[in-house]
Amino acid sequence: MVRHSIAFAFFATLMTLLASGCATMTSPQEQRAAAERVVASPIRTDQDRKTDGARKPVDFLAFVGVRPGMRVLDVSAGGGYTSQLLALAVGPSGTVYAQTPRPGETLTKRLADHPQPNLVLVTRPFEDLVPDDAPKLDLVTLVLNYHDISYLPVDRAKMNARIFAALKPGGRYVIVDHSGRPGTGITEGRTLHRIDEAVVRDEVQKAGFVLDAQGDFLRNPADARDDSSGQPKVPTDKFVLRFVKPG
Repeated sequence: MVRHSIAFAFFATLMTLLASGCATMTSPQEQRAAAERVVASPIRTDQDRKTDGARKPVDFLAFVGVRPGMRVLDVSAGGGYTSQLLALAVGPSGTVYAQTPRPGETLTKRLADHPQPNLVLVTRPFEDLVPDDAPKLDLVTLVLNYHDISYLPVDRAKMNARIFAALKPGGRYVIVDHSGRPGTGITEGRTLHRIDEAVVRDEVQKAGFVLDAQGDFLRNPADARDDSSGQPKVPTDKFVLRFVKPG
């Protein structure tokens, strides 16, 4: 009975989002209000809500501009925190592809506990991360994992080119990560789990993207960027970059 009540509340949330935040929504106030309703969804876990303080999901959803009906790819979905938020935001008329080379226990449990027809698990490598039958995408997100990809045997140029090809003209590619010190490049990806922002900008722009906006809502100038993002002395300084595919 509880499960049915939660499922009904989930469906009601989606329908409210679709009705009140239609696909033509452009007002920042409307976008933020829709994001707040997504974050308040009853299907989100207690752990998600504890994480919200550090991740600022309302700011994130408003910044990426996700709307009902969109087709979205969440790269390196991890435990599904971001993927589920995006799936709630696109509503029943949209689709979110949660990509990971190897689904972990947290993501698998999340999908089993609250199946969402519009949240599709995609088990594919980073260099070929888009489902063959996927329509052109409106949005791609990569949250807190570009630095991990940097030390894996992944051709990042190929990955970014595949993302570029998968997006519609005007589609957005949003990357969030822990800031490394200028000049460190990708050398501290494995040790400190950080990356030099300049590397990300350069690699993504080489794929054809144009930097559209930067978000400051996760910045922290008090972070010296010299310790691991896994156990930081203070909340890490994070860059939020929104790129767009010209056209």
